[in-house]
Amino acid sequence: MAEEDYGRFVDWGQMGDQAKSGEPSKLDCKDPRELKKLARQGFWSKNHKLRAQVYHQLIKAIPCRTVTPDAAVYRDIVDSVVGKKAPTSIPLPEIVDGNPVPKYCLKVEGVGAAHKIMSCVASQFPDISHCPALPAITALLLHFSPDEAHCFEHVCRLLACNEPGRRLLDQTFLAYESSCMTFGDLANKYCPVAHKLIVATAQDVLEVYSDWMGWVLGDLPFPHAARVLDVFLVEGYKVLYRVALALLKFYRKQRAGQQQASAQDTGAVRDGIQAFVQGIGSSVSPDKLLEKAFAIRLFSRKQITLLQLTNEKSLQQKGITVKQRRRNVQLAVNADNFSSEIVGAKEMRDIWSWIPERFALCQPQLLFTTANHGCSLSRFYSHCQGYEPTLLLIKTTAAEVCGAYLSSDWEERKRGGGKLSFFGTGECFVFRLKPEMERYEWVVIRHPELASATQPKNEESSEEGVPAQPQNSDENTLPVAESQGDPTDRLSPFLSTRHVHPNSRNTSMFMAGNMESIIVGGGDGNALYIDADLNHGRTARCTTFDNPPLCSETFQVSLLEVWGFQDGMAS
Repeated sequence: MAEEDYGRFVDWGQMGDQAKSGEPSKLDCKDPRELKKLARQGFWSKNHKLRAQVYHQLIKAIPCRTVTPDAAVYRDIVDSVVGKKAPTSIPLPEIVDGNPVPKYCLKVEGVGAAHKIMSCVASQFPDISHCPALPAITALLLHFSPDEAHCFEHVCRLLACNEPGRRLLDQTFLAYESSCMTFGDLANKYCPVAHKLIVATAQDVLEVYSDWMGWVLGDLPFPHAARVLDVFLVEGYKVLYRVALALLKFYRKQRAGQQQASAQDTGAVRDGIQAFVQGIGSSVSPDKLLEKAFAIRLFSRKQITLLQLTNEKSLQQKGITVKQRRRNVQLAVNADNFSSEIVGAKEMRDIWSWIPERFALCQPQLLFTTANHGCSLSRFYSHCQGYEPTLLLIKTTAAEVCGAYLSSDWEERKRGGGKLSFFGTGECFVFRLKPEMERYEWVVIRHPELASATQPKNEESSEEGVPAQPQNSDENTLPVAESQGDPTDRLSPFLSTRHVHPNSRNTSMFMAGNMESIIVGGGDGNALYIDADLNHGRTARCTTFDNPPLCSETFQVSLLEVWGFQDGMAS
């Protein structure tokens, strides 16, 4: 058949209807709007040869770097890069993060060719550090390539795109992580019912959403993936978001007919979604999937790009880098030796990824626990002072878990001469672990302009910067914050887009303590307030961390632990 010119790697017996050649056999259109319309309608999806030719036309039109590897380069380098190894034994490059080549409808020869192509791609793009979508894109394009060299050229052009504002494939770990955050933001806004299902059933929501691109590029059956590629090559990266959101909606619809959602292991939820996507062909056609995807009123490409860049900036501020990711192996060693009655090894690894690098690889020491040392502030201070930093973990009687990373020695509280006064540094942060994991760091890190803000003249506060207590409160009562609207309107587990403009004094209230209470965070309210008996506490939004309540606003302590670190740079 004529299609063999563009399908030497294809197992035609697996192609089904995709192997049939129907009308049309030619495309005479270069108008971008008309191409978009035709792509969404599947104009060239019924003719394999036409589809291959259209792909070649679309990829050739991508603006690229001045020097981009082409088919001739592949023929020159392939032998020196892969040697005489059997194609399927050629290891995948590190940049694909262990993602295998989806077989789709490829012969064994085709899977081996994909290994060779990716090895050569990695050799020509040393600046690419993370590209988990590469195996799926390579495998899909091989179905429509006359040989390995032309597939290599097409992949290189996708990677070398330099059109301003146009995004095709993530090429760094930072870009990939920010895309996962962006998908979480979009799911929360455009698929709220499905998002609530994931929150209710998975322990780690972001871990589930980290698979979003794999659902589209890797898990979808070939007919669906090819239709997505039709539109992706015309409209770009935003198509992947749309399709992934549509998949999430269909998954939620399937689950609606099952038993009421219950909490599961995160891995079980991820496996469930993957199995649904892989078997979607039995219930959802490719056209129906795209129809659902484009029925979502999404941001424009420009708006998605801005959201992605904002998330990248947030991750950069938190120090999320490839280097840190590789350190996770070392962190896991410490976490596996960590023995807490409040959090497990996995949660501790997540917390360790947040703390300053000089402490991240240190084995923490349990300084104080109410289970062994009783519920007394004097014992709390006697066991904890002399250590910095410390990690405070709290489990409530409602099984909620939250805490704080505190940068300074609790002994500094004595500088206030017995009065409750704030101390600490901008390394402090607060966090919650259940039901969703999130860290809330010093607000000035996200908004540096607040450091130079001025103090309002009418603010009532003590000389030490502790917010004035309401007149009708007792000495152990948490200052009540002004109403912030619906108390259930918590921040998403991803990027908060709220902007606050408090004064600089309130943004530097990190930690305070005396014999009546310990407090973390100040300004309008406190992130954490624990009474003298370490039995009861309250939480509210505070100006220092701009956090929502970390758990139930009034809570009873079930267990409290404090862990100390030894400065890894000082030893």
